[in-house]
Amino acid sequence: MLDQIISYLESIDPIMAALYATLFTWSLTALGASLVFFFKKMNRAVLDGMLGFTGGVMIAASFWSLLSPAIEMSSGQGFIKVIPAAVGFLLGALFLFGLDKVLPHIHINFKEAEGIKTPWHKTTLLVLAITLHNIPEGLAVGVLFGGVAAGFDGATIGGAVALAIGIGLQNFPEGFAVAMPLRRQGLSRLKSFWYGQLSAIVEPMAGVLGAWAVLSFKPILPYALAFAAGAMIFVVVEEVIPETQQDKYTDIATMGFIAGFIIMMTMDVGLS
Repeated sequence: MLDQIISYLESIDPIMAALYATLFTWSLTALGASLVFFFKKMNRAVLDGMLGFTGGVMIAASFWSLLSPAIEMSSGQGFIKVIPAAVGFLLGALFLFGLDKVLPHIHINFKEAEGIKTPWHKTTLLVLAITLHNIPEGLAVGVLFGGVAAGFDGATIGGAVALAIGIGLQNFPEGFAVAMPLRRQGLSRLKSFWYGQLSAIVEPMAGVLGAWAVLSFKPILPYALAFAAGAMIFVVVEEVIPETQQDKYTDIATMGFIAGFIIMMTMDVGLS
């Protein structure tokens, strides 16, 4: 089944392949958000474990799917070879840093709003926070599919599919982590689900943009891959990991992180 999917994605337009892959990642966010119809409250230990899993997947994907290929496909030797990855990584982190300071948002614990001051409701700010996460995730998938189509060494269709699967797996708990706090704030189950899945709708847009950019400007691929990695690492360190340290389930979160890292690393190496 997986081999058939890979063969199909190889045979179609890379922008459409990126769209399909990111629609898959969005659908798993929606699936996670749908749990709000079946559960009345969110177990903190489960949430921390799932957030830890999310962090592990994102860290592993950042290296195995993005940084390593970015370095491999760069020309030159020694320090020269790593410059595109280093520059792209820094720009990705700075991009998320800037958005974090400007875009109004609030984290899952609803403790304090960040970004510019706004009268927007807390539920809107939470959805914006998760949307912020999903920009680099969609971009990473699209950029990698574009790199495959452009014929760059180090970019493989198997690696792109592995990245899409990994992002999708970590999107599942992310959808749950958005929908349940919204339900706790008094929204109906339907509205909680709607806003939960809506937080990932930016992924297909970012995926298509990433694939188009690489196909249009091929020399940017190493920078673009590292850019997505830097943005994802920023999200993990600035928000995902700190969120798992707010309660007494830090060990569960840590083991979730380890599991997510191992699964993503295994898929990437196995499918590439």
